[in-house]
Amino acid sequence: MDVVRTPLIAGNWKMNLDHLQAIAFVQKLAWSLKDHDYSADKVEVAVFPPFTDLRSVQTLIAADKLPLHLGAQDLSPHDSGAHTGDISGAFLAQLNCQYVIIGHSERRADHHEADELVAAKTLAAVKHGLIPVVCVGETAEDRDTHGAAKIPVEQLRVVLEAISQDSDYVIAYEPVWAIGSGTPATADEAEEVCAVLRDTIANSHGQERAESTRILYGGSVKSGNIAGFMKRPNVDGALVGGASLDVDEFSAIVRFPDHVTLD
Repeated sequence: MDVVRTPLIAGNWKMNLDHLQAIAFVQKLAWSLKDHDYSADKVEVAVFPPFTDLRSVQTLIAADKLPLHLGAQDLSPHDSGAHTGDISGAFLAQLNCQYVIIGHSERRADHHEADELVAAKTLAAVKHGLIPVVCVGETAEDRDTHGAAKIPVEQLRVVLEAISQDSDYVIAYEPVWAIGSGTPATADEAEEVCAVLRDTIANSHGQERAESTRILYGGSVKSGNIAGFMKRPNVDGALVGGASLDVDEFSAIVRFPDHVTLD
């Protein structure tokens, strides 16, 4: 029997919107989704604000019972201690964060996060009851040298070796060359790599875990191309960057089921 994976549309705000702007944005997003008869049973929506916005967004979601999940953009591998500027997974759990992005290509590049650190952060997220959204992907140079799947698979294997097979996690395939470029991978290119990633999970954590794990695509996702990705059997949602900062555009991405038809 095939496992039904609820699609996840995740909005990564990156370093944008202060806490007041975040409140206004989430209110508008909730109104837009309600106006278009959004159903949380069909598509799950999560927003990932900067750390300074988390408490404000959490309070709004809880008070107004909004059908949105909350996530953080990073966490420390440490629980507590002398780690100035770090944010513990325990703190995020107390804010009712459900998700946390780990190993985003910008963290890997800007902060030189190695695969081993990404694995340690993933382990910390699982320890504190958070669902890690583990990002893997290749640069244009990686793709030209090794092909599209080799680097993402190597990055994923390090993480899978660190956590138990009963851990709950999400994988986000984000080809670095597509992020912010306006030129996404094609739906077929995304499907090819996501299928290999699912096979990698099966080899490490078993077929049942592989079939239940959601794999997202990230990289210049827009309302105009999301339906193409979501037609592919191994793409279970999207990690949306710039387009997640536009209420109308992000709302339209969430409503992709309105535009997906069987070939």
